[in-house]
Amino acid sequence: MSLQSTPRAERLHIGLYGTRNSGKSSLINALTNQHTALVSEVAGTTTDPVYKSMELFGVGPVVFIDTAGYDDEGELGHQRVGKTKEAARRTDIALLLISEEAEIAKARVWHGAFRKSKTPVLLIVSQCDKKDDGGRALAEAVERELGEKPLCVSAETGMGIAAIRRAVLEKLPEDYDAVSLTGDLVQPGDTVLLVMPQDIQAPKGRLILPQVQTMRDLLDRSCVVLSATTDRLDDALVALKEPPKLIITDSQVFKKVYDKKPAQSRLTSFSVLMAHYKGDISFFAESAKDIDKLPKDAHILIAEACTHNPVDGDIGRIQIPAKLRALLGDGITVDVVSGADFPEDLTPYDLVVHCGACMFNRRYVLSRAEQAKAQGVPMTNYGILLARLAGILDRIELPGKS
Repeated sequence: MSLQSTPRAERLHIGLYGTRNSGKSSLINALTNQHTALVSEVAGTTTDPVYKSMELFGVGPVVFIDTAGYDDEGELGHQRVGKTKEAARRTDIALLLISEEAEIAKARVWHGAFRKSKTPVLLIVSQCDKKDDGGRALAEAVERELGEKPLCVSAETGMGIAAIRRAVLEKLPEDYDAVSLTGDLVQPGDTVLLVMPQDIQAPKGRLILPQVQTMRDLLDRSCVVLSATTDRLDDALVALKEPPKLIITDSQVFKKVYDKKPAQSRLTSFSVLMAHYKGDISFFAESAKDIDKLPKDAHILIAEACTHNPVDGDIGRIQIPAKLRALLGDGITVDVVSGADFPEDLTPYDLVVHCGACMFNRRYVLSRAEQAKAQGVPMTNYGILLARLAGILDRIELPGKS
């Protein structure tokens, strides 16, 4: 991805759902005016979900999710449907395709699931060029059964494509683009100091994504932004005429920066900002408060968004487990999952600790938080937990809670 590209996690995720050969891949190609998705007359051509970053005219940067048919059969088909369900958790807007009246019953199940998760749904009668009446009878049946009027669309002729783009804009979630990374922590003209240790996990020659996103957010909000590594924190503070209004640090050096910060300066971390930007910061903070009351044989899940090889000092696999054992003892068990490998049943765990999730979109992280709540399992994130373990959670700034 180029430096000018919008990161995939920051794009509107539009998922296409329907039975095999209902026209999902063809519709993506029609919407983008490109042969983005593989199209075939053979049922089940799309297997695992395909994520494609595109620019949708009139909407902007989006990710199209082309999914396997939810009527897939057999053991492998069951696994594909499972992947389709996982993709649904990442979906900001769902396009639900129906090409035959026999598909309405299955569509009703998925329509209800999207409604339950508060995911906006756009009903589409597809392949209308193949129907003698242009799809009118099927559209009436869909409206009668599902209670919403669908759009009649043909990827082949272009019928209804412009209407889909307009409907996507109308279906945008109310909170889409409403959450700022730095929340209510800064005002135009504020001086903000970023403390950014460049450890072995940082990409060579580059900054990690949360640091880049934070700088861009601060510049967009007309702040004065300075940066320093941890070993140059004293020099940075001396160089400033007045103490910075806000210091944003890597969570790994929370306590070190807290001990050196001027009394007038507020303090938070990149991971704490991500807890607000991507997830449910109130739930994460509440879950971390009583960490010391966990049982001595606690079962703890560490969830990483990225898949990577662990290195010395790895924050999720080494540092956090070591700090938890120092607090609770060696009797705890720590499991680590990465990417989409998140258990459907969290009840065996006493705590879930999630990374900042810069590679996930907000809806996906919120779906994980809602799952934890529904199953009665506390969930926090790296930055919130590290602040709590350093004894400063009640003395740092939480965006959205100031």
